[in-house]
Amino acid sequence: MTTPHPYGTPGAPHLAVRGEAHLETAPDLARIAVTLTARGRDRRATLDDLTRRNTAALDLLKSCGDAVEHLETGALTVTPELTAHGRGERVRAHRGTVRLTAGLGDFTALGALVTRLADLDLTRVDGPWWTLRPDSPAHREARQQAVRDAVRRAREYAEALGTTLAALIELTDTRTEPEPFARSRSMAFAAATEDAPPLDLEPQRQHVHAEVSARFTLQPPRL
Repeated sequence: MTTPHPYGTPGAPHLAVRGEAHLETAPDLARIAVTLTARGRDRRATLDDLTRRNTAALDLLKSCGDAVEHLETGALTVTPELTAHGRGERVRAHRGTVRLTAGLGDFTALGALVTRLADLDLTRVDGPWWTLRPDSPAHREARQQAVRDAVRRAREYAEALGTTLAALIELTDTRTEPEPFARSRSMAFAAATEDAPPLDLEPQRQHVHAEVSARFTLQPPRL
């Protein structure tokens, strides 16, 4: 069996093309970040306040049941604040923060959850960030469309030369990912007013881009 020449020959010319696909689809997940803060002159009282607010936020998040697919506690900090003037190091107050992150696959509970979290004392809510799951069918569909696009382009070039494709000799996946400019959208929420209605949050459509490069051999054209 003869090994094909890596650069093609007059008897087996090569054709290299690129295939692309762009898809727009609904997101699978919404992520939010919750930052809880406590501040006071007494260190133990500050820790107690932070613990109480952390428990209240966790209870709200867990009350959503299976809608919250993952829940994580991030960095916890307790920092003394020193006086700006005077001799020696004197502690003016203690400041504590804790950060929670949550991912929701069911968006029906998201608006009410964000409103209730933002209504907690000294609580900041950031998000939502809309994303696709790594195993979303949109990624597979984009890759398949990119391959079909490469084959279509190759056939068009072959047709222009008055010949046909002979064989595929290489296919490379060069890119499949959400497009950066449309991956997510975020908002920050301060404390909500009393009995505020649930926020109406519209999921942001996600754009997925896939790209492949392909090399084919052609039937020798008559030029």
